Amino acid sequence: MFKKILVPTDGSELALRAAGVAADLAKTHGAEVVGVYVIDPFPYIGIGEASAVGLQAYLAEAQRAAGAALEAVKAACQAQGVAFAGDTIERNVVYEGILETAKAEGCDLIVMASHGRQGVKALVLGSVAQKVLTYSPVPVMVVK
Repeated sequence: MFKKILVPTDGSELALRAAGVAADLAKTHGAEVVGVYVIDPFPYIGIGEASAVGLQAYLAEAQRAAGAALEAVKAACQAQGVAFAGDTIERNVVYEGILETAKAEGCDLIVMASHGRQGVKALVLGSVAQKVLTYSPVPVMVVK
């Protein structure tokens, strides 16, 4: 039924749980898993040398976090004997990066975690899962 499953990750324990669910589904359906980590572009608007140094430090840390998160998804897939490909992208809006990746990779399912923020936290931080659910042209499975 499914051929390619997208798993967005932020490196959290919840995202790893979603990766496990995706790996199980992929094994059942003979599908492959595509992992994506969306890096928010450098938020600092400075001038001079401090800006360049800050940008390099930020990107290095973001790439390290992305690599660790994608390695965890890869390990979940390897444990199930499922093919895995991972990618790190930069986007201002995380849910748009997820949807762009799903389209570019030809994914027919998105499996992602939801942190379940409510009230003011959800209003201020927004819900990536909610936006993916709202705008995705392919089915979305939310793992709580």
